[in-house]
Amino acid sequence: MKRVTKAVFPAAGLGTRFLPATKANPKEMLPIVDKPLIQYAAEEAAAAGITDLIFIIGRSKRSIADHFDKAYELEVELETKGKLRVLEELRGMLPINVNCIYIRQAEALGLGHAVLCAQPAVNDEPFAVLLADDLIDGKPGVTKQMCDLYSYYQCSLVGVQNVDPSETASYGIVAAERMADRLSRVTQIVEKPKPADAPSNLAVVGRYVLTPRIFHHLRHIERGAGGELQLTDGIAALLKEQQVLAYEFDGKRYDCGSKLGYLEATVEYALAHPEVGAEFKAYLQKNYCVASGTPDPA
Repeated sequence: MKRVTKAVFPAAGLGTRFLPATKANPKEMLPIVDKPLIQYAAEEAAAAGITDLIFIIGRSKRSIADHFDKAYELEVELETKGKLRVLEELRGMLPINVNCIYIRQAEALGLGHAVLCAQPAVNDEPFAVLLADDLIDGKPGVTKQMCDLYSYYQCSLVGVQNVDPSETASYGIVAAERMADRLSRVTQIVEKPKPADAPSNLAVVGRYVLTPRIFHHLRHIERGAGGELQLTDGIAALLKEQQVLAYEFDGKRYDCGSKLGYLEATVEYALAHPEVGAEFKAYLQKNYCVASGTPDPA
């Protein structure tokens, strides 16, 4: 019985929806309150018992590696100024047994290609895939939920949620047969179908646990939607020889690849933040009518 100990973080995209903020800074480094999106994803993976974090980065994504690297000068400065709590948080971003591995994706040829770039570090082992701009608040984290299911079923899983039928063209969509609560057997998966062609409104979002056999199919599929190698197409090929399960995860997802989703996450996480949450809530109550979304006349 194999456990999942490796996770892949595709992070070589251009982040054009957030230009000019992402001109020189990766979208994965956009902060939600005081932590970048990529750190939330890394912490979620570490909490699932994953020890090897494999970041697929592009030419302009060096700040991701810098973020998880040791910052000697900064640590000395914090210690000198007595900012020990901040220093402890900085040193404890990830457990000491977690390794960070960085692989350059020379061209942004799609999510499937990004995952394929991770093969030298994954080897012949099962692995998770986390898209950092899908921020999911789950307890336990969604990656742990899915890794626990992998430990039992020993097959690939995709995280899914129901979306409005009008939104199917933005997602990979699955048709599935119900097996248990929140769990279904995938019978078909289609990349970004028009609403009229979608087999369901069950969309794949940002979390996967995959067997290493996926690499074989990613090497042999043709370019799909957008002229890119689509992970969805690789999973569709994998379906012909291995079982794939769809898991309706327990947690709230924020689509931080969109400006609205990013703002929603910022507000929700700020309200829950132990340091600023109470004051931020008071600010909103004072300046806005939360119920109606209009300025408070008082």
